Amino acid sequence: VQLQACGGGLVQAGGSLRLSCAASGRTFSSYNIGWFRQAPGKEREFVAAISWSAGMTYHADSVKGRFTISRDNAKNTVYLHMNSLKPEDTAVYYCGAQTGWGFQVQQYLYWGQGTLVTVSS
Repeated sequence: VQLQACGGGLVQAGGSLRLSCAASGRTFSSYNIGWFRQAPGKEREFVAAISWSAGMTYHADSVKGRFTISRDNAKNTVYLHMNSLKPEDTAVYYCGAQTGWGFQVQQYLYWGQGTLVTVSS
């Protein structure tokens, strides 16, 4: 499966953005999808994950209550709805796909190219 993330941009603190992860391939609905982010000089960190059926979701504590992951298998797309953005949310956001369930970078088999989110104070 090939993934392409988009929707990033520059936003003021307190603002909102919606990221999209579009996938190609007929088996997209078989994959669990995760969003990760990587700030300059830092390691890639887990943000949120959603199971193939959308029956399970999980959000990192740092974004819980502010970000929401969702998916539309008919559109082969996973979304990350980001509200109440903070300057510390500034990072390149990546989506990844795996057939298992977990929140570690090394568990994900496929990655999109990333989209930059910049939150100004």
